[in-house]
Amino acid sequence: MKIVIVGSGGRLGAALLREYRRRFDVIGFDHSQLDLADPSQIHMKIDNLDFNVLINAAALTDVDFCEKERDQAFATNAEAPRVLAEICRDKKAKLIHFSTDYVFAGEKREPYLESDPAGPISVYAKSKREGEKRVLQTGKGHLVVRVSWVFGPDRPSFVDNMIGRARDNEQIAAVADKFSTPTYTCDIARMLPQFFMSDAVAGIGDAGAAVTDRGYNKPRDYSGILHFANAGECSWQEYAQFALDCCRSLGIPSKTKTVGALRLADMKNWVARRPAYSVLCTEKFFSLTGTTPRNWRDAVAEYVRAHYARLT
Repeated sequence: MKIVIVGSGGRLGAALLREYRRRFDVIGFDHSQLDLADPSQIHMKIDNLDFNVLINAAALTDVDFCEKERDQAFATNAEAPRVLAEICRDKKAKLIHFSTDYVFAGEKREPYLESDPAGPISVYAKSKREGEKRVLQTGKGHLVVRVSWVFGPDRPSFVDNMIGRARDNEQIAAVADKFSTPTYTCDIARMLPQFFMSDAVAGIGDAGAAVTDRGYNKPRDYSGILHFANAGECSWQEYAQFALDCCRSLGIPSKTKTVGALRLADMKNWVARRPAYSVLCTEKFFSLTGTTPRNWRDAVAEYVRAHYARLT
């Protein structure tokens, strides 16, 4: 199994590279090695490679920057995925393209299904939605995986920012009326192989056979859109408070005890709009695999133990 990972220097791509290089023949490209805004460079770097799966974990994710630089956002988040999808189609390889919960408008108040209409409300979200469409229009076997609030050890995210601020300040605050689900890069990396490998090689083993016996589809044959996130939902304030509670239970020093509440309406320095509610429903993931993602609290607690306990 030969895999190409685009975006291997990012938070998710680095986790995929670390997890898969021990099991597969993997080539990774970070931004310094491959500029997705340049289609000719994509062809130059990818066309002559031999691979079975290409995973695109790269994107222009600065939501406010995208609002100001629309052309760059669409070049990276929409046109580049189309080019990658065409290359994979011509090589009869599978493309797994990562997208975002931000493709939804946030007006719903229950978890979004894959079949729910997208309603992007920012340039970033519109460019990501357009990337989804171009990927799916290009190849029948391609898979788009939407994820939300991704965190992990390879690049700082919201949770790292809040823990860092709490160490230096007695008062910090986070938005309390915006809801989604934190999703651990390690969990994404562990679940994904069943969507491109046979059960035995992917590590499903007997569980894969049991899933088949119950009438579930083979995950590796699935294409289209799939939602994956850790279970549950929370606001940014609740997310930050739980992370600080984990730190406190481990004896990790923090000046902040309670995270204050902000409102989306208070964020006057934000350029782009964000969806107020973008929780992803993972029922389809369960129907395909027979497994349920672990709760976001368990994932965050593991992350804090693994990567912050040294600060005690």
